[in-house]
Amino acid sequence: MSKTPAKKTSRPKKTAAKPVEVVGQTLERAFDPLRSALKSAALKRADRQASQFATPAAPPAGPAAPGKAAMPVSPLAVPFPKMPPIAGVQMATGRAGFYKHDREDLLVMHFPEGASCAGVFTRHGVGSAPVDWCKRQLEATKGEDVRALVVNAGCANSFTGRPGADAVRRVCSAVAKRFDCRQRDVMVASTGVIGVLLDDAKITHRLPEVEGRLTEDGWAGAARAIMTTDTFPKGAYAEAKIDGVTVRIGGICKGSGMIAPDMATMLAFVVTDAAITPTALQNLVNLYTRNTFNAVTVDGDRSTNDTLLLFATGASGAPKISRAGDRRLADFRDKLEHVLMDLAHQLVRDGEGATKFIKVTVTGAETAASARKIARTICESPLVKTAFAGEDANWGRIVMAVGRADEPIDRDSVSVKFGPYWAAQDGLISPSYDEDKMSAYMKRQELEVTVDVGMGRASSAMWTCDLTKRYVEINGDYRS
Repeated sequence: MSKTPAKKTSRPKKTAAKPVEVVGQTLERAFDPLRSALKSAALKRADRQASQFATPAAPPAGPAAPGKAAMPVSPLAVPFPKMPPIAGVQMATGRAGFYKHDREDLLVMHFPEGASCAGVFTRHGVGSAPVDWCKRQLEATKGEDVRALVVNAGCANSFTGRPGADAVRRVCSAVAKRFDCRQRDVMVASTGVIGVLLDDAKITHRLPEVEGRLTEDGWAGAARAIMTTDTFPKGAYAEAKIDGVTVRIGGICKGSGMIAPDMATMLAFVVTDAAITPTALQNLVNLYTRNTFNAVTVDGDRSTNDTLLLFATGASGAPKISRAGDRRLADFRDKLEHVLMDLAHQLVRDGEGATKFIKVTVTGAETAASARKIARTICESPLVKTAFAGEDANWGRIVMAVGRADEPIDRDSVSVKFGPYWAAQDGLISPSYDEDKMSAYMKRQELEVTVDVGMGRASSAMWTCDLTKRYVEINGDYRS
């Protein structure tokens, strides 16, 4: 990134901080000592990895997405990675029949005794029966000895009251009997239409068949089975060293629309064969979710079913780690963050109707929270997003979004840059503004926008996509 223009020294520095912000930041530091210790390194790594845009890969070959018949693959799609088996986890998929057309919509994962689990979930006011179940059971078991995961696509089982909760319990009871474990050792997740009660019999009747197909090598099929309006399966993989022993980290996720920062903004399941206690896993997932899954947005709408679960099977032979800050986890932490960031970026690349992958960086903010809010306001502005869709470097819309974020800014110092080209500097149109260069830059599939608000040294980055007519078409006939 080029440096932002120097600020005018004659202008008095703005230092007023919002009381609520100060209290919030103080509480955040108090409740998350690990983040205080690792935050700086994590932010640097996240920004370094995210800023290295790779050459756009060709969309993966193959049939249209399973969620909707004849859904065209996103032009921003990336190929599914090569993901070898991860010791200790088996998986299988099947067709439960939640969709009218022929597709697999059920995923079951099986873990060995002693596996650890941690998770973060939506804070949406409605929530869902599967989210309620997972939160309650993880609290009861402290994440110890989780044995199975069951995921269905096509029915969210959200806003379904007590009947929805009963359906989840029956599914977990059936799975527990097959795997000889307790109900509370079974995690569940659902995605699909809100307000439709889960027909649990469709899942339980398929369990014998699915169990018979359990395999250690099924990541691509698992990723496809959980898709809804996704146009390509999403996966990420990395290897790390723990005390000289190689461990594997692999994950899949689904998400295309109803994506906004509030936890994990979709369904994501990450598995490692490292031996890590549930407490350490929970600290890690809390730390790295903030600048990965919580730093992407497609449309600003949060889901009722957001779930990110991280499992550790302990089957690698590496020593067991009980503290997230353990020095032996240094490489693992870096690779875990990389996997989560990769998955999060794929959500944006598959944004419903998306044709542009956009990174927005806000610098010069009074606080990190302020920078984050301004970046999110820019990323979620329909006017900004439609301008990107039209390949229009309309920096006036960027400035509009900055102002309506209701965060401290120095209007006469605000600067906006598209890639390497300045659009505005020090509160005015840039003297070097070149419409032809801007227009040529906006035709790219991957774009970067940098905004400096002239208040301090804090910064934040978020990723989003454009808003096209296709988004309206997809969501206009979602249930039909």
